[in-house]
Amino acid sequence: MELIKGIIAPIITPINDDESINENELRNQVNRLIHAGIHGIFTAGTNGEGYILSEKEKEQVLSAVIDEAGGRVTIYAGTGCVSTKDTIRLSENAKKIGADVLSIVTPYFAKASQEEMYEHYVSVARAVDLPIVLYNIPDRTGNALLPETVTRLADVDNIIGVKDSSGNFDNMLQYIEKTKDKDFSVLCGNDSLILWNLMAGGTGGIAGCANVFPYNMVAIYENFISGNSKKAKECQDNIRSFRNCFKYGNPNTIVKTAVAMSGHPVGECRRPFNRISPEGREAIKKVLEEYKQLGIR
Repeated sequence: MELIKGIIAPIITPINDDESINENELRNQVNRLIHAGIHGIFTAGTNGEGYILSEKEKEQVLSAVIDEAGGRVTIYAGTGCVSTKDTIRLSENAKKIGADVLSIVTPYFAKASQEEMYEHYVSVARAVDLPIVLYNIPDRTGNALLPETVTRLADVDNIIGVKDSSGNFDNMLQYIEKTKDKDFSVLCGNDSLILWNLMAGGTGGIAGCANVFPYNMVAIYENFISGNSKKAKECQDNIRSFRNCFKYGNPNTIVKTAVAMSGHPVGECRRPFNRISPEGREAIKKVLEEYKQLGIR
């Protein structure tokens, strides 16, 4: 299977005032991202608020994104659930809808051993004939995929990559080192480490900031592969001021708020994860104004 590479946008899920899905704006966001040169779109991820969407809503979002994208980019469906049974069911439905790749977060809430997670992923891979990208985000799930486990899973035919959102560069580096002889992609889930992922032999990133500054995030990758490391570093450094705003709230709440402040009617995050202090909103506004003056978009 072809390696997963480039900058993949974990698309936000626009909602109306009554918290129903705003499908029209979702379609607008799909086109906005594709026009910026994004290499793929990932639905129902952390930035897409997959943790708070019902299964029906996840399928609604996926169906709309696939329809609007019209084959222009690869579509990734977030289908990870707590149980293996539910993950298989949601993954099978995603395949029927037309997803290209599955992104499956580790089981969460209950503590899982490495062997339990290994068996979980192998069971899903055997049951659903689609490429799978593992998703490691231990701060949110309470379960971390160790490099040794990822190495074992990389030998499963349709498990083709991993997204590491641990923020631990050494963990991501070990993923890269231990799978370098396999047809396996290591994607960065922490936007501040995308360039370093590429320099270490990784293949790109699933970047929440791509919802706010898609052209800039794509430029990190495109400049790197074209050999313009200086420009790639400049684009990587560009997001530092915005990421400093993450201290004011849940990161994906900050991202969605920034998209809304940029003039897109995407709504707030679903309650209760929708609060940002006045100080935080002012900080986001200031950064967006600075970026506009600099032409960062």
